[in-house]
Amino acid sequence: MDVLSDVLQAIRLQGALFFNGEFEEPWCVEVETAGELVQILRLETPGFALCHTVLEGRCWVELEDGQRLALQAGDTVVFPYGHSHIIGSGLQHAPVSTNDLIKVVSPNMRTVRYGGGGDLTRVVCGWFAYEDDIPHPILKSLPNVFVSSFSRQAAGEWLRHSISYVTAESAVEAPGTSAVATRVAEALFVESLRSYIDHLPDNDRGWLAGLRDPHVGKCLALMHADPARDWSVDALAEAVHSSRSVLAQRFNELVGTPPIQYLIRWRMAKAARLLRGGRQPLGRIAEAIGYESEAAFCRAFKKEFGITPGKWRSGDSRGPALPA
Repeated sequence: MDVLSDVLQAIRLQGALFFNGEFEEPWCVEVETAGELVQILRLETPGFALCHTVLEGRCWVELEDGQRLALQAGDTVVFPYGHSHIIGSGLQHAPVSTNDLIKVVSPNMRTVRYGGGGDLTRVVCGWFAYEDDIPHPILKSLPNVFVSSFSRQAAGEWLRHSISYVTAESAVEAPGTSAVATRVAEALFVESLRSYIDHLPDNDRGWLAGLRDPHVGKCLALMHADPARDWSVDALAEAVHSSRSVLAQRFNELVGTPPIQYLIRWRMAKAARLLRGGRQPLGRIAEAIGYESEAAFCRAFKKEFGITPGKWRSGDSRGPALPA
């Protein structure tokens, strides 16, 4: 499994398309914060991302800090942390609330029409839920908002047709539409993320930038492919055909932490997932992530999360703030 897929699987990403809007100029919509949208959509999730895909026409998005983004057909704007914003044909108009427009949540995603009778813009919205109490490198690397474009993606036409297919199926409440909408929404998020990675500036820093780096990317791939192995910086450097000092410096510059510290934290993230997802004995989990003894694993887990594996498994995972 590649590194990006491994991390995406670990955060248990789930999604759905929930809103199909046909807006006629002038129009403007205020989109609430993640917490408010979770209540509107009647969801139960700790982590919440949001996206808007423009299928036809053009519009603007404005963030709380005043930043404005121009969108056109084929663009998807993603809010990884569900920040509130305004979207519309012109941001000077008085916005209507999302709560006033959302009529029926997916799978019965009926088309909502709104606006002043001018030029048409079609926007489909999706939500993505993820677990946010386990440290994940992707969630630390993403900005508050980013834009990707279908026109720059190999999967662009497939995504556009898939979204149109889901909206048409939802309109007639066809059996199985919910399952299809979920898969399309998740694919939309992944493709948007891949596009974002592909177009990062050459001087960018962060885990996603490290993924693109020839040596750091290979180093990440090795650790994710076999996290239980007794890796050393020397062994990793030899495997990626780099010197120890160059790899350590480059890894720390891009990812923000030394290679072995990153490995330890990823092991703990996998352990947290195993603890929550089943009843495996602690000794077996310790072995699966590279610890020879249950005691050593328990000490490392408590150092990372502030509580014991047993308390985490029992559901008491909302303790002290997790390390950055």
